[in-house]
Parts: sequence; structure tokens; C-alpha cells
Amino acid sequence: MPKRMNPIRLLSFSDDQPNERLGSLIPRHMLHPEVTQTQVRVTWFSTLGRSLAYVTVPAVAVIALLLLGTTGLGLVASDQYALAPMVTIIDPDDNTATTLQYGPQVALMQPNFFTQTRDAFVDAELTFIEIDITTLQLRYFEEGILMQSTEILAVGESGSWWDAPAGLFTTEKIETRPFSSLGQVYLPHSVTFQGNYVIHGEPVYPSGQVVPRTEVVGGIRLTTESAERLANTVEPGTPVLVHDVVQAQDAFVYEPAAPQVGATHYLIADIDNGTVLAASDISTAAPIASVTKLMTALVASEELDLDARVWVSAPSFVQSLVPRLSDRSSVSLYSLMQLLLVESSNEASEVIAAEMGRAEFMAAMNKRAVSLGMLDSYFADPSGLSSENVSSLSDLFLLTKYIYDSKEFIFEITANQNVQGDKRGGDFASLLNFNTIADIDSFLGGKVGETEAAGQTSVSLHEIEVQGTTRKVAVILMGSDGRGDDVRALLAYAERQFRR
Repeated sequence: MPKRMNPIRLLSFSDDQPNERLGSLIPRHMLHPEVTQTQVRVTWFSTLGRSLAYVTVPAVAVIALLLLGTTGLGLVASDQYALAPMVTIIDPDDNTATTLQYGPQVALMQPNFFTQTRDAFVDAELTFIEIDITTLQLRYFEEGILMQSTEILAVGESGSWWDAPAGLFTTEKIETRPFSSLGQVYLPHSVTFQGNYVIHGEPVYPSGQVVPRTEVVGGIRLTTESAERLANTVEPGTPVLVHDVVQAQDAFVYEPAAPQVGATHYLIADIDNGTVLAASDISTAAPIASVTKLMTALVASEELDLDARVWVSAPSFVQSLVPRLSDRSSVSLYSLMQLLLVESSNEASEVIAAEMGRAEFMAAMNKRAVSLGMLDSYFADPSGLSSENVSSLSDLFLLTKYIYDSKEFIFEITANQNVQGDKRGGDFASLLNFNTIADIDSFLGGKVGETEAAGQTSVSLHEIEVQGTTRKVAVILMGSDGRGDDVRALLAYAERQFRR
């Protein structure tokens, strides 16, 4: 039973100069009265002084944040991100701290928690950008004063590399008219945050034609005039708060039973409503081999610019079944993602990790696992070659569900080599897809792996007919010696058991 939540403190560090002038507050009308309230103390520290603000935050939202499992001291303001605050929740019962990490945050999907976090930023007179995808509004605050409020014309397609999730981010670069090789368009007055997420004006084809608003290209689309005004004002390192809604619950109901499967660990579950149809040893951690690359791809998609090209040399300490980097001096990160996911390239995984710094990338993978609630998982390398890359069926389902909901293009790459609707292919032609399984035409995407320690492993998505309707299910295997037979057996079991 969850521990009772007492009053807690939110601490934030920034180098903003405190002053006596209060910011221009926007109305606090979004707080739902039926939600239990918890008093929260918000303290914004600086090197020369501090200012205090008091707000109330829904207990359910605070609990949601604590359940993320994030720990540590958080992101301290640095020279690169001098404007970015650190927000830490302190539990007064045991004085433990939980930091609101920079990156996607499930807690910021809660309307009340997002609203009160935004109001705390205003009260502390911070400079920041607020993006509310639920109301299609972008606001820019300067030292707590609302300086710009504008309509969002369009957002990145759901599941695409440009689809910005709820979270706390920082701006990284401001560009006048960059060209996106992924979208094959110019993105005027772009403000990039967290690698791939972009605020920009109305996209323009190389021909000079403005992309129609009915066509989804790019990220957070504003009018070109509004984007120009924002780009001329905002600075790198400015915090960005993004709010999006929790997806509606799926009410479909199964009546599960148990099949006979050869794999040591197996799971088949409905990806939309989370119903487990059959499973064995769901919380036991075991090596996962190249299924690791799903987390590698997720972190790359959230931390790196997939539109960028990087200098490469084939790593000498790993080998891939199909070496493709030895004769190349540069390659696009998007093409490396294709090699990583389609041909399970170990070389690509190391080049991707090296772009951030290998140690930093591994830390990011493990941090992301914790933030998703994957508490049985650990990642020792970006390829899965090490037997120390371990996870459990329940953790892998959490990862699969998140990618399916928020980064579906990753699974599309695994199934199709090129993302459907992509204006541009990769740097490599005729890739061999190692993820498909013979005699199965229901495959929607996934990742396979195999090492001596892990045996055969896989995560795959499929469509099956259940009770007269088409359902999408995830099949996860660890410790198999006949992956194809096990997947076919689980799918046949589900269709036979639930077809009425």
C-alpha cells in the first residue's frame, strides 16, 4: 500500500538574478477540484540569493512522479545550459530526494501537475517555453512575464521522430532556415530542443511552395511570423515544458489460459490495453542480446539529431554480420538507425553511442530504463553483446508499449527498412531484415537477438483476430532455442483460445 504523502518541497537551482517584481501570472483555472491536494513548497535557489513561491500540486501527480523511480542529484546548471533549473522533490518522511529529470516525464502528462509546475516557473520568474499540445498553445515567458502566446498549427505525427512527448527539456539551437533531409523541407526560424524536437514556422519545399497545413511535416508548427519572433528572442538552454494527454484506456477483456512454449521466458500481451494472454517468469531478469538495441534506438531518437550526418570509422572491437561502415567516412544518424534495427548492426550501435560519448550514452540508457519503470533491467553496452545486458518480460513489455505509443517509427523501421512516408531513403540500399519470421504474415515490427548467454530472444508485434475484431499483440521471448516455432505457437494459441 502506498505510503501517505506529507507536504514535500520542490527545489530548483538556476543562475537567474532574484528580484522583488512579481511575474505576470496566467489564470490558474485548470486545477481540478475533485483531485486531492498536497501542499508543496517551491524554492528557487541562485548563487546570489533566492525567491520563494508556494503552490499546491495534486497528490496523485506527485505520486506519479515518485513512481518513476528517478534518483540522484539531477541536472545542475552548467555553462552549456546555464538557464536550466534543477527541480527536486524531497519526501519529508525520510528526506529522500527525487529529481524531475530532463527528458520525457510521465508525470507531466497529468494536467494538474503540468499546470502547477508551469505556475511554479512563473512564480520563480524564470524564462521558459510552455508547449501545451492538448490545447495547441505555445507560450513564452521571460522572467515570469508572458511575452508571447501563439496557436500551434500542427504537431509532429504521432509516433514519428518529431513527436514531442510530455516532459522537461532545454533548447539546444536556433537556426534561421535549416533543411531537413528527413522531411525534405526547409523549417524556417527553428528552435530545436532535445535533439529531434523542433519548433518552427511553416515548412517550405525546395521548390518554394509552402507545405499545406493538412500535410504533417516537421514538429511544432507555428505561423512563420510567430516562429521568427520566438527564434529572435529565445536563447539556448531555455527550459521547455511540454504537456500531452494520457492515452484513453482500452476496455477490451480477455480470458487467459496457459500454452506450452519451449522458451524459458515468454509473454504474449495485448499492446493496446496491456492484457497478458500468457506468460512465464514475467519478472525474472535474464540476458536479452540484441533486443538491447530497442533501448539504444529509443535513447538515440530522444537525445540525438537524426537529421545530422556524423563522421564514422568502423569500431575495431565489435563485428556485425554484415559490415557496412568500413568504407565510409560519414553517414546520417537516420541511416545508422536503419542498420541498427534492420540488420542488428553492432558497429552502428557503437557509432551511435560514440556520438554522445559512450559512457554518457550508457548512463542515458540506464537512466531511461529507470524512468520507464524498468527496474529489473541493466544495459552494459549499446549492442547487447555483453551478457550483462539484462531485462525481464515485464520490463521489455513496458519498453515495447512506450515505443509503440510514442516512437512507433522505430518499429516501422524494423519492419519496412524505410519509414512509411519518409521523403528520403537511407545511405544503404537492400538491407537484409533479420527480424522477420518465416511463414508469419502478421508481423508489424520488432527486434531479434541471439548470444550464447541469452539464447534466442525477440520482441515482435503482430495482428491477430480475436472475438471478431483485429487486435495487436506483443510477443516477447528470452532463452529460446527455436524462436520461430515459439512465436508461431503463441500466436496460434492466442487465436485458438480467444476466437469466438
